[in-house]
Amino acid sequence: MINTMKPHQADILASELANARERINRTELAIERTEEMLAENLALRGRIRTAVEAAERFSFRG
Repeated sequence: MINTMKPHQADILASELANARERINRTELAIERTEEMLAENLALRGRIRTAVEAAERFSFRG
């Protein structure tokens, strides 16, 4: 079967492909930002936990 695509159909397909690639790029950037935020939150959680544990040790001494 020979595929004969009309120029207008090819333009629509190219446009849809470009839109899909742009959505993929935006999604990849969003994933990267999410991973960075997660890493920052985990680091903050560790610092908070350390501070809480230090406060608990301090309060048991008194």
